[in-house]
Amino acid sequence: MYEKPLPVIDPTTRPFWDAAKAHRLVVQRCQDCKMHIFIPRSNCTSCFSDRLEWVEVSGEGTIYTYTIARRPAGPAFKEEVPYAVAIIDLKEGPRILSNVVTDDVEGVTIGQKVRVIFDDVTEDVTLPKFVPAES
Repeated sequence: MYEKPLPVIDPTTRPFWDAAKAHRLVVQRCQDCKMHIFIPRSNCTSCFSDRLEWVEVSGEGTIYTYTIARRPAGPAFKEEVPYAVAIIDLKEGPRILSNVVTDDVEGVTIGQKVRVIFDDVTEDVTLPKFVPAES
């Protein structure tokens, strides 16, 4: 049984979570100004258009910033400390908050290249996480 918090899946975010379950990373893109957008929403953050579409992205990115959790964020996280939480600049532009999965959390650095992986945590929820990219 998975004991960590799970995302609340609503009509706005469902396409993101359905794609993650299929091991695909998607974000919204404005059909008017072509801006890629994350977090899911009903209007473009650049031009305010409501003409948004879901597009698959590469899953490649760069660590913008990160922290290493040395104390668990609750009892369910106790076995994972230390772990890295990062804001990732996706190659397509938007930023996403996620874990960097690595045995060497001390080796995580700003500017490090990463790629997405998928963690099937329940039958219904798959979480996108990131690992250091191969050099």
